Amino acid sequence: MDVPTSWDALRKQARKLEAQLDEQIVSYRRLVSTKVSTKVDTAENDLESGIDRLLKQLQQVNEQMQAWVASGGSEMVSHTLTRHQEILQDLTQEFYRLRSSLRAKKEHASLLEDFREFDRTRLDLEDGVGSEQQGLLKEHASISRSTGQVCDKKFRYCSVVKSIILYKNESRK
Repeated sequence: MDVPTSWDALRKQARKLEAQLDEQIVSYRRLVSTKVSTKVDTAENDLESGIDRLLKQLQQVNEQMQAWVASGGSEMVSHTLTRHQEILQDLTQEFYRLRSSLRAKKEHASLLEDFREFDRTRLDLEDGVGSEQQGLLKEHASISRSTGQVCDKKFRYCSVVKSIILYKNESRK
């Protein structure tokens, strides 16, 4: 990067970097809005490193502008510097917000992927080795139902016998 020596050159350099940053952040925003994969791709890395590099360059230009103002710039020059510093801050915050959003989306996708994998593993167990256990559980449930039915029939039989005995005792009196 050329080191500008005049205020106008610094201002032009700052506007050029701001425009480049704006373009790259728009591209990054598109990437964030469409990205659902947990995989990191080269386009993402290239955009992030390019934006980081441009932000650092703009920071350096702003520091040079700050030195220019400190050496006796006018109020208008000071106001212009403040505006460029605000733009740098806005672009930096937007980039960090987008990067944070992308990481949150990746983490969410990763959690969903882990859950799906867990679900697939559980289904594989139920279909594979677990099917023996499932068969035993079904057989146990069937035996329990049969035992319940036998107990119910015994109870009814005992009730009938008791009723007959009571009837006979009543009729003897």
